[in-house]
Amino acid sequence: MDARLLDILVCPTCKANLEYRKAQSELVCKPCRCAFPIRDGIPIMLEDEARQLTASEV
Repeated sequence: MDARLLDILVCPTCKANLEYRKAQSELVCKPCRCAFPIRDGIPIMLEDEARQLTASEV
């Protein structure tokens, strides 16, 4: 994931900064408790594509 891209991407719901989790290939928004997938190096920043995080994942 390009560091410059990570600097400008924010959660589409709450506009919070995102945490990159390389092992899961996701961008995580802690305030919303959701994770956006990264497919073929492209972040999918759609609310419908995000998965909800469990309490232990946050």
